[in-house]
Amino acid sequence: MEVAEILSMAGIVLIFIGMIIVVISILLRSGRSSGSANARGGGAVIIGPIPIIFGTDKKMVRSMLILAIVLTVLVLTITVVNYLLER
Repeated sequence: MEVAEILSMAGIVLIFIGMIIVVISILLRSGRSSGSANARGGGAVIIGPIPIIFGTDKKMVRSMLILAIVLTVLVLTITVVNYLLER
C-alpha cells in the first residue's frame, strides 16, 4: 500500500468518526433538555494557509483560532512528510 492510499483511507475513516461523534452528541444533548439553554458556537474556514475564524464570544473565537492553527500545522506536516517520502 502506498503512502497516498494510507492517508486517503485515514481521511475517510476520520470523516466517518467525526460524523459518528456528531450524531452521538446530538442524541445525548436532545435527552437533556432543561428550561433554559445557553448556546455558543464558532467555526473556522481555512482557505489555503489563511484561516477565517468566527464565533459568538471571545472564548469560542480563541478556541477556533487554536484549532485552525493546529490543523494548519498538521496539514503542513503531512504535506512535508509526504514530499520527503516521495523523493
